[in-house]
Amino acid sequence: MRKKAPISLSAKQFGIYAAFLIVGGLTGWASGVLLTSERLPSQGTPDSTALSLPTPANPPLPIPALNDRSSANFIAQAVERVGPAVVRIDAARTVAKQAPGFQAPIQRFFEEEEFPEERVEGTGSGFILTTDGHIVTNAHVVEGADSVMVSLKDGREFSGEVIGVDPVTDIAAIRIEAIDLPTVTLGNSQNLIPGQWAIAIGNPLGLDNTVTAGIISATGRSSFQVGIPDRRVQFIQTDAAINPGNSGGPLLNDQGEVIGINTAIRANAQGLGFAIPIETAQRVVEQLFATGQVQHPYLGIQMTELTPIIRQRLNEQGNLGITITADTGVLILDVVSNSPAAEAGLQTGDVVNKVAGVEVRTAADVQAQVEASTIGEPLPVEINRGGTVQVIEVQPRALPVE
Repeated sequence: MRKKAPISLSAKQFGIYAAFLIVGGLTGWASGVLLTSERLPSQGTPDSTALSLPTPANPPLPIPALNDRSSANFIAQAVERVGPAVVRIDAARTVAKQAPGFQAPIQRFFEEEEFPEERVEGTGSGFILTTDGHIVTNAHVVEGADSVMVSLKDGREFSGEVIGVDPVTDIAAIRIEAIDLPTVTLGNSQNLIPGQWAIAIGNPLGLDNTVTAGIISATGRSSFQVGIPDRRVQFIQTDAAINPGNSGGPLLNDQGEVIGINTAIRANAQGLGFAIPIETAQRVVEQLFATGQVQHPYLGIQMTELTPIIRQRLNEQGNLGITITADTGVLILDVVSNSPAAEAGLQTGDVVNKVAGVEVRTAADVQAQVEASTIGEPLPVEINRGGTVQVIEVQPRALPVE
């Protein structure tokens, strides 16, 4: 029997006040129970001779058209359009089996045969971007895989090549050798409003081509709020059911356009799913297909949102060695040695008010502006230092791999 590795997006929780621009990689592994989808028997229609119904006094109302949002048929229409371009991804990797009672670092002192290898398999989702086989999914679905199989809705199967993964945004690019493939239509997540329809398609728990629907619950959820602080993503929150195996599948609007990539669920809650905005995914996957990697701008500061309460506590404790006078902004708690921030002259105790001319209130705001900047080009950072406002130009470098 094949052993399935449970999907997990858990990450070490950071302090409530601190957020790093130094982010790490995701080591989670997508998995699902490989089951065969079953169709429920048709319920049929009542026998007209078995029921005696009165003739209505007025003629029945017309059936709404498929594009009428007052009818649930628009969901079926969106799924019919996009479904053929949603794929199932079965990924596998070989890992050393750890013997009971031995920690991994000790295993290297023993013979290889004492710790045989085993295959770990998992299932995720993805969707086709181009007719010649460009596919996007989550990084944690295929990261470390030595075998990737892509299955289409029409039953065809292809061996997939992982072009690149980006753990910072949890995006991966896969290519299959095929032509004339069905593709999705990309939408826009910038103007989403809570309450709008959301449709998810994927392969949860190995149940292929599963469709769930709900609404957009919120937008702009930071990685810290979601519980995976090592991401550079402002997530879309939805109550459309997302389960293990949905990872990498599309989140659609009511027009059948892809607005996000389903990526995370909260293990301690129900009705809370999260998706990566399609603009982030598109930007990252284009770099992956072009170069096989993604470079993220990096400053090298530790920071926290400044509030009057935090200011009072820090001043009372005197941990920073300075007196903070500002009540709002983003407080720099530490500057990494030899980082772009250190070289530009940013200091512990500086309060960031604007980045690239955009007002910032939270660490996530700063992170978003840094992510949108260009490596090597000056990035203006407006700070309050001891009551004096000044602008310091920082030249971001590529985020270190380690």
